[in-house]
Amino acid sequence: MRNKMALDEQSTLVETKASLDDEIDLRELFITLWKEKFKIIFISIIFTTFSVVYSLRLPNIYKSEVLLTSAEQDSGGGLSSIVGQLGGIASLSGVKLGDNAGSNSKLLAIEILKSRQFSAEFIQNHNILADLMAAKSWNLASNKITYDSDIYDHDTDTWIREVSLPFKARPSPLEAHEIFKDIVNISENEVTGMLILSVKHISPYIAKQWTDWLVEDINKVMKVRDVSEAEKSTAFLVEQLKETNISDMKSVLYRLIEEQAKTIMFANVRDEYVFKTVDAAIVPEKKAEPSRALICILGALLGGIIGMFIVSLKYLVKGSEKSSSNS
Repeated sequence: MRNKMALDEQSTLVETKASLDDEIDLRELFITLWKEKFKIIFISIIFTTFSVVYSLRLPNIYKSEVLLTSAEQDSGGGLSSIVGQLGGIASLSGVKLGDNAGSNSKLLAIEILKSRQFSAEFIQNHNILADLMAAKSWNLASNKITYDSDIYDHDTDTWIREVSLPFKARPSPLEAHEIFKDIVNISENEVTGMLILSVKHISPYIAKQWTDWLVEDINKVMKVRDVSEAEKSTAFLVEQLKETNISDMKSVLYRLIEEQAKTIMFANVRDEYVFKTVDAAIVPEKKAEPSRALICILGALLGGIIGMFIVSLKYLVKGSEKSSSNS
């Protein structure tokens, strides 16, 4: 029994001594950090200086925004009362029915806007590949873009960048899409259902122009898409009309054909087919990026952390060497 109590007391003393050693080590570590404070400050100044230089070399990025709402049209109309009579004819012909047609068109337009095919056609149709991939800086006084001479020769309109296969000197549509999706953003307000389409670029004028083009082009794409579907649906319904002798079915088919004619009519008379502009895009006067102050603050903090890490590492190395020599 006495031996057991002696062992317990000994283990307690060992634990107490270990905790005291830890406290002494932490105290010595803090003392070391304080003694080496000028070294830590010096490292922080170096990182802060690099952060300032880096932030000043970054070009200003401007963001132009447009506020949009869904240009809903009465796709369902009077057909909502005869949906049960249509059977598979409506789905086979591609006819859009119900209250969700406008919402589905909006969602489809958003996804098309984000697609690789749309970005490739947009870049090609407006000839903006150089402004997207090679723009280096923008001059406020002359409103001109300076291009990166290492990758693009503006005078001869030639791509001269050096890349390894499978890449080529001229950026591919897939490469351009990766950059395009980073500067184009569309978000929806969950409360109002309004959409904000924004474009970022080093030139505020280009940002505004591209925003206008995007709204115009997505409306055109959706218009062509719906007109094409309506024409195909009409052709299918006309064929079905020829093959049936049931009067009620003929009435349904006539109503469906009427809806397709209405879709084509709406598409031909409305420029803002899917999205209506609530607040048009303007040329921004203030930059959106970069936050140079934040970059400098983060650089200073990173320098301080690295400085303390270096001093602490040297202290631990010396401590381990001293312990090994004592043993």
